[in-house]
Amino acid sequence: MLAIRVDYLEWPMSYADLDAYSRRLRAAHDDALSGAGGPGGPDPATRGTAPGHAEPAPAARGTAPRPGEADPAARGRSPRPGEGTRWLITTSWHRSVQAGVDPENGPAPLSLDLSHLGDVRDAHPLRPLLPLLTETLARMADESRHIVVVTDRDGRVLWRDGNLGVMRIADRIGLSEGHGWSEERMGTNGIGTALAVLRPVNVYSAEHLLRLLHVWSCSAAPIVDPDSGEVLGCVDVSGTAPSLHPATAALVGAVARLAESQLALRMYERDERLLRRYEELRGRPGILLSATGRVIAGDPGGALGPRVRLPADGDRLLLRDGRTVALEPFCDGYLVRATTTTATAPTTTTATIVPPALRLCFLGEGVPTAAVGERRLPLSLRHAEILALLALHPRGLSAEQLSFHLYGDAGNPVTIRAEIHRLRAQLRGTIGAKPYRLTSPVEADFLELRRLLAANAPAALARTYKGPLLPRSESPEIRRERDELEVQVRACLLLHGSPDDLWTYAQTANGRDDLQILERLAESLPFADHRAAAARARLYTC
Repeated sequence: MLAIRVDYLEWPMSYADLDAYSRRLRAAHDDALSGAGGPGGPDPATRGTAPGHAEPAPAARGTAPRPGEADPAARGRSPRPGEGTRWLITTSWHRSVQAGVDPENGPAPLSLDLSHLGDVRDAHPLRPLLPLLTETLARMADESRHIVVVTDRDGRVLWRDGNLGVMRIADRIGLSEGHGWSEERMGTNGIGTALAVLRPVNVYSAEHLLRLLHVWSCSAAPIVDPDSGEVLGCVDVSGTAPSLHPATAALVGAVARLAESQLALRMYERDERLLRRYEELRGRPGILLSATGRVIAGDPGGALGPRVRLPADGDRLLLRDGRTVALEPFCDGYLVRATTTTATAPTTTTATIVPPALRLCFLGEGVPTAAVGERRLPLSLRHAEILALLALHPRGLSAEQLSFHLYGDAGNPVTIRAEIHRLRAQLRGTIGAKPYRLTSPVEADFLELRRLLAANAPAALARTYKGPLLPRSESPEIRRERDELEVQVRACLLLHGSPDDLWTYAQTANGRDDLQILERLAESLPFADHRAAAARARLYTC
């Protein structure tokens, strides 16, 4: 049975308590925005609370007014930080104000091109866990008039489910796919604050910085990858203020921990596969690392610690004690090997290391993928475009050049640098810098087409050509390459291809309704051949 930690329940207040708390929030909210009570130190009422544990509920601290007693603001003084408000909230308010968030701001901005939403979803590491995240909470959310939201690490909404009526209301504030809910954009809110403090949180009604959100309440919890230690995203349950039960944070936090346990299980399965390959090595194989730098085997003394920071480029690793060791790619991980020094040569030398090939599959209508060793990764369209451009320019491209090839004159190099940073985290050791370039041997299906065209090999060309290069890409450079490949492949097959080759091409997106290809098939194949019949049928409907 999954244990639910008590500290997930941040404020187990009754609805009467929440109403009293809301009255206190209004004055404290205005004071925080005017700078009248900065977070200069811990709340006296909560001093001594262990980090990571829940604060006492306002009612439990004795902050709820007794009958006939006025609120602090009504007595002519402002509440001190933490008096009548939770310290987590007041500190979040001040972070938000310092970030320039205006409490009168409107709905959340669209921070993700919706035409690329499908690619971003497919490439996100939480995609396989989506049924666990949404199905666990969606039924409860629907029945209690809530919605379930899953975001990426930047607070951008990727998935949403729950009560249809509440989703329509949520559309008005931008709580929908593609919109950004980080604290820097939207101030104090469940998603942004959970990602900022890396713990489950409730944000109730007027605890939101934006007045637009005071009719909402939300419970959110971050999801951290146990392999890399990086934040992957956030799961959130939101609803109108009166409908959110105070215990919702416990449930949302438990679901986030359940997702992390599934990620850990998959991590252990990868480790086992890697360890089996490692144990097949003879001699002194070195220290085995995961693809994220975790130490798996070969370091009984713990000299490296539980994890090492992998270099962005190169095959050398600097240890904490100042030693330099060789870092060798191995299956889906790395081997750390001690360097050797000879008496005649004071320089450190190691054997030449050939990194594993980077395999790119970008032809056709499927999801573009990249593979390194045994690890296969689905890619967003933008990441696939960057890798395609780097493969087409082996000498490398600057951020400005990549931006121009992708967006034309409207490009922004800052966006490219951010995308490259994410790509390098996914494909460690394959992308160099200054200029950006691919440092691993590249095996790409669209580059293989070039080789086969030069060799005039129509049969292999027909088998390799699965369709256009990144057919949804609008990059000027990739469109040019796509059109050139399409024209050359078609011309080669018409001139030199057999009926079998032409039929293979006719199964692709562009060949399916190509009149000249279909006419050639109808003429060259026997009349009773099913392929000739199919070609005649397509000609009839064209």
